[in-house]
Amino acid sequence: MGITLIWCLALVLIKWIASKRRGAISYDSSDQTALYIRMLGDVRVRSRAGFESERRGSHPYIDFRIFHAPSEIEVSVSARNIRRLLSFQRYLRSSRFFRGTTVSNSLNILDDDYNGQAKCMLEKVGNWNFDIFLFDRLTNGNSLVSLTFHLFNLHGLIEYFHLDMMKLRRFLVMIQEDYHSQNPYHNAVHAADVTQAMHCYLKEPKLANSVTPWDILLSLIAAATHDLDHPGVNQPFLIKTNHYLATLYKNTSVLENHHWRSAVGLLRESGLFSHMPLESRQQMEAQIGALILATDISRQNEYLSLFRAHLDRGDLRLEDARHRHLVLQMALKCADICNPCRTWELSKQWSEKVTEEFFHQGDIEKKYHLGVSPLCDRQTESIANIQIAHLSLD
Repeated sequence: MGITLIWCLALVLIKWIASKRRGAISYDSSDQTALYIRMLGDVRVRSRAGFESERRGSHPYIDFRIFHAPSEIEVSVSARNIRRLLSFQRYLRSSRFFRGTTVSNSLNILDDDYNGQAKCMLEKVGNWNFDIFLFDRLTNGNSLVSLTFHLFNLHGLIEYFHLDMMKLRRFLVMIQEDYHSQNPYHNAVHAADVTQAMHCYLKEPKLANSVTPWDILLSLIAAATHDLDHPGVNQPFLIKTNHYLATLYKNTSVLENHHWRSAVGLLRESGLFSHMPLESRQQMEAQIGALILATDISRQNEYLSLFRAHLDRGDLRLEDARHRHLVLQMALKCADICNPCRTWELSKQWSEKVTEEFFHQGDIEKKYHLGVSPLCDRQTESIANIQIAHLSLD
């Protein structure tokens, strides 16, 4: 009887201790650091419920469904295999409901992964030779979050727009999560590289003397999200497989429209600008969209012709908001495809990565008899040929 009583008391004591000391952190009301850790730790604990991973936006089984087929039975085995093969990319991470299941410490604002070497690198973030690959390693794979957060602070955007730092951090983490790390090229490191390049362009004297905080805000968000949720295949592939995105956007700027809409979804979900008037938020979404849509390579000549016409007439006035926006569109286009202009050490790595992604698409197209897209056949193409074609197109 005595032993039973002791065990009962021990269990009660254990439960009481657990309720007072969750997350193995003790603190009092004045310990703000511990409160932050406790708050962030609770988010992670609640989220790790073991649910099947799933991406937001649509159901995984319809991701690569071939539209217009008479029936599910008549859809080819190849089409179903492609759907299964590619749709995994969109569902490796948690749904929006279980957003807390993130990369370890990705929400930690206490700079666990923001070490001295990374901070030293950020002091030279405006240098064209900035090594984004090294920076990504120093930040434990959080280059996009760390770099963009730093640029928001560097440009005074947090103070100017009265941004909540926790919401900003959360927004950037969501962006980084929605890039697919298994893509050799179109991933969060590419987004960070483009954002850094955009910062370099914004520092150019003529532009720096004309842009407003609003312009800088839109430019950095558009750069960070310009390839959001990229599936690792190009637009022609989505069109010829009758992907639902191609149908949704009527085969026009399919990926760019998706990146933009995904960015808008994260903006609204994060509540980062919820303190702004609705009209301002709508204007922001539209202008971010105009910037991202300008990165569509199939519309290259359209933007170049418009820009050249202004230059030929000599009527480009940076005090005009519309003209500034056009210049920012051109800047983002350049930032997106500028890696051949980086130092050889960096450019070579990007060349290898984009080639790997192209060849991966070509392998899928060969396997399922879809017809191999230009530059995607590893048997006939090379890194050198692909880069020559890239530079010729640019």
